Amino acid sequence: MVSRRIILGGGAVALAGALGVAGYPLFRQMFPPEAEVGFELSEEELASAMAFLAANPAIDSHAHPGRTFTQDAQNLPWKLRLYAALGTFEERAIADMVAGGMAAASFSAVADFPVLNVVDGYLASVRPFDEGEAWAFYQAQIANLNKLVESGLVFKVLEPDDIAKAQGLGKPGAIFSVEGADFLAGDLSRVNIAHDDGVRIVTLIHFVKGGIIGDTMTAEPVHNGLSGFGREAFLEMQKAGIMVDLSHATEKAAFDALKLAKQPVVATHTHILTPDLSHPRFISKQLAQAIVDSGGFISAWPAGIGLNNLDQYLDRIEELIDMLGEDNVALGTDMDANYKPVWENYQKMPLIVGGLLKRNMSKKTVAKIIGGNFLRVFAQTSMTT
Repeated sequence: MVSRRIILGGGAVALAGALGVAGYPLFRQMFPPEAEVGFELSEEELASAMAFLAANPAIDSHAHPGRTFTQDAQNLPWKLRLYAALGTFEERAIADMVAGGMAAASFSAVADFPVLNVVDGYLASVRPFDEGEAWAFYQAQIANLNKLVESGLVFKVLEPDDIAKAQGLGKPGAIFSVEGADFLAGDLSRVNIAHDDGVRIVTLIHFVKGGIIGDTMTAEPVHNGLSGFGREAFLEMQKAGIMVDLSHATEKAAFDALKLAKQPVVATHTHILTPDLSHPRFISKQLAQAIVDSGGFISAWPAGIGLNNLDQYLDRIEELIDMLGEDNVALGTDMDANYKPVWENYQKMPLIVGGLLKRNMSKKTVAKIIGGNFLRVFAQTSMTT
């Protein structure tokens, strides 16, 4: 398969030079190197994995297939302007989903993309939103996601049964999502508008420091947790039937939400802090257990933080199962916007299944991890309160 990196060729090299050392993490999100697998499967094992995927839906709880979110962003700092100028590649990403046997994935907008920049090697907000900017950019992103549906590339998922419908049509299901609830811009009525638009997952907080929702785990706290509006927005999302994702929220903000929760909440792309592995994007065992106790799940995240190959990602899945139980773990790849991913292409989905089965994980457990647990929570959170 010819990769996008090869197609871009000299453009990627030039961009790497332009971004410099400080922009290296962003460059690696744009052009992740092919990660080592670390194990081998026979042709028979691969064929069995594909057959398993045909019978058991694989669902990615957090992803940006083809980077649709970069379209139509205005007033970007120059590094992100270069990033957006390289364009999107939805057709390739969706073709990879089909080849890899993916049933559905989150197609996530990024509410705060226009106000981000690379700071000390990592993404952070660098300015407030202009008046009306957050809502206008949300609307543009939803319009672009709808174009993928209208083109026939994907099937829009509004309820759990739609994933089976998408499989019957031979196309991936697209679960509209938004990373960061900043698009609400202080207007709670927009929660129901978003639901009417088809949004079914919202990552409550992304990278904005001091935003209207609450504190992000990668910046100094401003609100000491959720803001007053953030609490109202969280309750309104649960009432509307939107799955709320607490990835990126500080522990205090996450626990503030959990105290209010009437439906399960989730964390779609993180890992649990351990004595041997610590990172600002990881969460405590106590928070992970509280999310599980709400009825939610923690998704195994294949970022290259303590991971060097796909085999180690399978170790991480097993670690989460050991800590939280097989009913409480799902998949969240952050596809096409992840940092140094060890799973950078949906064509590798059969390797995930085949690798877990090769480790003697039961078929019942594998089915839960790759999609069953997501479907259970999706069914519960889509019921309005």
